Amino acid sequence: MTVLSTQNLTKKYSRLTALDQLNFEIEEGMVFGLLGPNGSGKTTTLGMLLGVLQPTSGTYQWFQKAPSADSRKQIGAILETPCFYPYMTALQNLKVVAAIKECGTDNIDNTLKTVGLYERRNDPFKTYSLGMKQRLAIGAALLANPPVLILDEPTNGLDPQGIVEIRELVIQIARSGKTIIFASHLLDEVQKVCTDFMVLRKGKKLFQGNVKAALSDQRTVEVGASDLEALQRCLADFSGVQKLEIKDQKCLLTVLPEITTTHISTHLFDNKIVLNHLVEKEGSLEKQFLKILAEQ
Repeated sequence: MTVLSTQNLTKKYSRLTALDQLNFEIEEGMVFGLLGPNGSGKTTTLGMLLGVLQPTSGTYQWFQKAPSADSRKQIGAILETPCFYPYMTALQNLKVVAAIKECGTDNIDNTLKTVGLYERRNDPFKTYSLGMKQRLAIGAALLANPPVLILDEPTNGLDPQGIVEIRELVIQIARSGKTIIFASHLLDEVQKVCTDFMVLRKGKKLFQGNVKAALSDQRTVEVGASDLEALQRCLADFSGVQKLEIKDQKCLLTVLPEITTTHISTHLFDNKIVLNHLVEKEGSLEKQFLKILAEQ
């Protein structure tokens, strides 16, 4: 099912065009990355999709229907900095959020466990680290158990440990089946978290696609064996290999997207080639991002 679609979505501020005829779709279950440098239009896009900002022109639909109060109730979101009462505990703050959302308090304990704050539920918000504050904000967005979660720069300002914690939490939430829209300028985080992504620059869409598919042309496999010549001959006969190079006494392969290391090892085993090295190296979203920018 299509969760979100936009048609020529545009936002102008006097002479500045913050968003320029944006068209994209997000399907159910995607972890969708909005990728672009600061000022590219990510937060403007999310603000319009949440009804905080009104588009200058263009339309959008949530769950294949015009946006409404009912559709917004199905979306949990974090925009900008988490905002809670500093002297109140996590438990007390979430009770306030539950009252505002009119969703009841039955899900509070489970939400605190999901975001890893249950043991600290009775501590004041002001005593939390930045990472804990961000996790509580995600908990507030999850409290009504919405099918869609929007996160705007959720790792912004965090230390490396905090970034890892938020990344793992987002992956955990995605596994529960929720659709997640994840805005970030950190390419590495988008690559590790998202299934699909879109690149924005100066309010224009430059690219949209699947993360793995976009990186498939960069994916390589290193294969080594004691008899390098026999290994090379055997791999040259393998239909899944698109390109074969010899580097540092190993075969460096570019293979079709559907070919896995299991396919390669099975083919070599069947031909009595004993491996001593087999490593798959993924492509870099940073390289792909720079390539997309260079092509525009």
